[in-house]
Amino acid sequence: MFDNGIEFHGEENSISLVYFQLTAENHNWWWRSFFNTGATGVYLFLYSGLYFNTRLEIASLVSTLMYFGYMLIMSLLFSLITGSIGTFSAFLFTKAIYASIKID
Repeated sequence: MFDNGIEFHGEENSISLVYFQLTAENHNWWWRSFFNTGATGVYLFLYSGLYFNTRLEIASLVSTLMYFGYMLIMSLLFSLITGSIGTFSAFLFTKAIYASIKID
């Protein structure tokens, strides 16, 4: 659906995990599909902490708080964006597979 790599892999993961959940007859997939792809924001924030400790040479407390404050905001936004895209792609997938069921 999308051209960039991170969203495409996020969609694939979300669709795969929703498919496994639906085959186990667990139809409460909405929040799980959001958190499966939205967890990349947690990774982004943890990596920003690693980057802060290994690469940056920030000594003042105010600069440290600003860095982690902005990274927290960016990580939350990244989680919302990837979670929304993952949930939307899982919704389209679920709609497509249930639309192909023929009930006679």
